Amino acid sequence: MKTTPFVLCLALAAMLRAAPPPDEPVEIGTTPQFFVDDHLVDNRWALKQKREMVLRVFHAPVKHAGNPLLSGETGFCSVVKDEQSGMFRMWYQTHAWTGKGPEDESKTQYGIAYAESKDGVKWEKPKLGLHEWLGTKENNIVYKGFMNSRASGPQILRLPEADRRGFKYVLTYRTSGAKRGNNGVRVVGSQDGIHWDEKSDTLICQFPSDTLNSIVYDTTRKEYVMFCRAKNRYRIFEGDILDTGESRRIARVSHPGLWEEWKPVPQAILTPDELDARENFNAFYGMPVRYHAGIYWGALWCFRFNDNIFTEPVFSRDGFDFDRLPDRPKILPLGEEGSWDDGMTFGSMDWVEMGDEWWYYYSGWDGDHGGKERNAAIGLARGRKEGLVSLRGPRGGGVVVTRLLKWPGGKLMLNADAAKGELKVRVSDATRKVIPGFDYTDCEPFTGDSTALEMKWRGQSLDALAGKELRFEFFLREADLFTFRADTSK
Repeated sequence: MKTTPFVLCLALAAMLRAAPPPDEPVEIGTTPQFFVDDHLVDNRWALKQKREMVLRVFHAPVKHAGNPLLSGETGFCSVVKDEQSGMFRMWYQTHAWTGKGPEDESKTQYGIAYAESKDGVKWEKPKLGLHEWLGTKENNIVYKGFMNSRASGPQILRLPEADRRGFKYVLTYRTSGAKRGNNGVRVVGSQDGIHWDEKSDTLICQFPSDTLNSIVYDTTRKEYVMFCRAKNRYRIFEGDILDTGESRRIARVSHPGLWEEWKPVPQAILTPDELDARENFNAFYGMPVRYHAGIYWGALWCFRFNDNIFTEPVFSRDGFDFDRLPDRPKILPLGEEGSWDDGMTFGSMDWVEMGDEWWYYYSGWDGDHGGKERNAAIGLARGRKEGLVSLRGPRGGGVVVTRLLKWPGGKLMLNADAAKGELKVRVSDATRKVIPGFDYTDCEPFTGDSTALEMKWRGQSLDALAGKELRFEFFLREADLFTFRADTSK
């Protein structure tokens, strides 16, 4: 069926829906300010208005040439870098068929395995001898769930210190093999990431959301938010789809505390639209989320039932309305035909910062979701730090003007690439009158590439404007602007 302009307009309108604009002046503090949307943009235009525009550009991470890093019965993974030792640590889902074969899906055992690496590329699976798995303890299994039942969908949580209960690591996972009243989404703590304290293991949600259920702490709302499936009302009983409905959608539930039962029910927030339907990706398998710099960063698993799955980036300021970029880029596309990840890619936004790069670990399969013969592995993709989305000025030049900001003082730091062009900044007031000494002609133009560029004006210090209300006007000529921030350190 041919897509009509009206349908496309509806789809674009849904994609561009965003949270209400912030109150001005916006107090930005020292947090990096991203351009994944126009939240802080008052206006943007090209100097050659008829032929050019300042556009938002997606920069996909590059898959590591040495992929896959880990093979075997691997699955959804969560990676952190230990700040003290510098060691990379990975927890991943593994499973084994304990029945007659893969067709007997009720006879599967899921557990959480562990691997570690000094450089994030070469990984080792230590033989820990903690849990019996397939008749032996010679394995790297660190947790099999509450009462050794079943553990899947692991995610290491980023928590305020007050909510850690003294644990260095807190893990969320799902179990479906415990006694009635114990199944669902759970959290458990550990001092070393290997020995998990079953006494701390707490059931927080009983609904059977059979995917990776991602939990983040919203520092603005002071609440915990989980992204899951609405399995409390869809696909929870026998019958055809007319009655059971489709559960492979993205739902949201929140609660002020972590280590207790969450009372609210999941609220649906993301459903496939007309653009998904063009290639029959009419389901979402899940969405791992990270809350960073006031933004919910989502890795949306787009699913063509019962076939391929790939990962698409989505963003939200409030955790309810998620923006999907207009051309629907893939943060982790499927690999080439015959490669180890040509069937499914399950990515995450739990990047690890490595100098000027963000490293994204993901799980992949060389077969589709409905196939019986497929192999799993874990790989790495590397991208620019803070560099998934930029605003790009055209060849003839363009301008990006921020909303009115309350400047906290300090230096203006940019993450920008102007290696093929030029970037300059002027500072103006509420009505865009230039503040003396901070015009484009006073600015030292930038023609390089840096994730931490200090913008300077000849003979002037931006710190002198601390507490003032102002706008930044970025001039971009064949240049990408990723983020800006205030640096108040001395």
